[in-house]
Amino acid sequence: MLLRPTAAILMRMSKSIILATGIALLLPSLWPLGVCAQQSQGPNQDLAAKESDIEGGTMFATSCGFCHQNGGRAAGKGPKLAGTTRDNDFLAERIRKGKPGAMPAFGGAFSESQIMAIVAYIRALEE
Repeated sequence: MLLRPTAAILMRMSKSIILATGIALLLPSLWPLGVCAQQSQGPNQDLAAKESDIEGGTMFATSCGFCHQNGGRAAGKGPKLAGTTRDNDFLAERIRKGKPGAMPAFGGAFSESQIMAIVAYIRALEE
């Protein structure tokens, strides 16, 4: 005797497929929020950035601007960065390693040249 799936079983399967598809489509949109930024850098990853990807303002806007409001000129989830008294080494290290519970680490996402471009952008901010 051949059994046929009931309508209820087919409906549940359809809902599961739709839900899984929705989740798969949503996940990439979370990555700019730092989800992938905490991955460690591979041993063969080139630390030198290409000339086209060293625009500190653009990198800041796409990776940091969510928490540091108005391009870093106002506090948001993260502190205001314009006029900071922190030195360049501190800023670069904070970008690399983050701050547990407060800021993700971007050392695996940015090259050293890119990190320094972001530091230069922060230094150029006017209040």
